[in-house]
Amino acid sequence: MIRGKAAKTKVKNKAPAEIQITAEQILREAKERELEIVPPPPKQKISDPDELADYQLRKRKAFEDNIRKNRSSFSNWIKYAKWEESQQEIQRARSIYERALDVDYRNIKIWLKYSQMEMRNRQINHARNVLDRAVLILPRVNQFWYKYVYMEEMLQNLSGCRQVFERWMDWEPNEQAWFTYVKFELRYNEIDRVRAIYSRFVTVHPE
Repeated sequence: MIRGKAAKTKVKNKAPAEIQITAEQILREAKERELEIVPPPPKQKISDPDELADYQLRKRKAFEDNIRKNRSSFSNWIKYAKWEESQQEIQRARSIYERALDVDYRNIKIWLKYSQMEMRNRQINHARNVLDRAVLILPRVNQFWYKYVYMEEMLQNLSGCRQVFERWMDWEPNEQAWFTYVKFELRYNEIDRVRAIYSRFVTVHPE
């Protein structure tokens, strides 16, 4: 018996100046956080500039039509931004994420996807800008803080990492957040700092 095989625009710019990081740091970020791989460029080979422009115009119109039909479907916004990223149109992708945030600034996934895009493309100041806005607007979302301190430590920006931790602790977060801060200082053998953090921790969480 033979078995059948299964069938397999208005551009916003709220960003600061750019700086680069090493490929190794990007790989570490991808491995640790399991960041999504940038979608590949279109499989069809387009060598003619006019043909490419026509292809991009048609794709953008289709994405815009989908968004017009349902602005609150954030998967449409994310697909659109990721497609622009695959076209190496990072500024357009930023504009799409900004528009999505205008629709709902409380959407955690949009903030995270936005910051991940910047990190994938080694735009660390842009990533900082996004995460800084995220923690300012939604300070109770621990995911933003975790990603922010992780990025700064990967860049070996320890003083900047401490500043982010201190801002986070000002919100008196849960116990796990404090333990994350303690572990950070222990990695650098900063015993006095660890003691100081524990002293504050027991005040906030006396139980």
